[in-house]
Amino acid sequence: MRRTSAALILAAALVPACHHGPKGGPPPAPPAPPPAVPAAPPPAPAPAAPEAPLVDDYGRLLSTASDEIEKMGLLADIHFDYDKAELREGDRQILARNAETLKKFDFLKIKVEGHCDERGSVEYNLALGQRRATAAHDYLVSLGVPADRLQTVSYGKEVPLCQESTEECWARNRRDHFAVVGKTRGR
Repeated sequence: MRRTSAALILAAALVPACHHGPKGGPPPAPPAPPPAVPAAPPPAPAPAAPEAPLVDDYGRLLSTASDEIEKMGLLADIHFDYDKAELREGDRQILARNAETLKKFDFLKIKVEGHCDERGSVEYNLALGQRRATAAHDYLVSLGVPADRLQTVSYGKEVPLCQESTEECWARNRRDHFAVVGKTRGR
């Protein structure tokens, strides 16, 4: 019985050692992580809406009413010294830009409007306004704008921008305005 008891004690001591102890090799590797699930591909882009054809500036202006083009301020005004109709250098540069615009949009018809300040008689200012309009007209023609697309008119002192009797206001009124008044057929 002693022998049986001793064998049982020895067996009881060995059983836990067998289950928990190393077997003589390296410990088992940790279990591998589960394979990564690939991310779902991004959804296909929605079909593009059919693009409207691009209308260039030429086509857009050609289909725009003359009075609407006039409101856009496509052409810049020039100004004059007191009692003068000679073009100043800075105004020649403005006229050069206006000429480029008129050549680009070869269908525009323009009225060059000559204006004066309030000083002087009606008759004198009508004549001065006409000389101013003619000076701008002739310069535009010299830059390649066809004369048949330009007309001139003098409003003298009758259509002022500014109503005050100050030098600043008078300087604003001494001008040529380039009004879009119609169109030719275009290209």
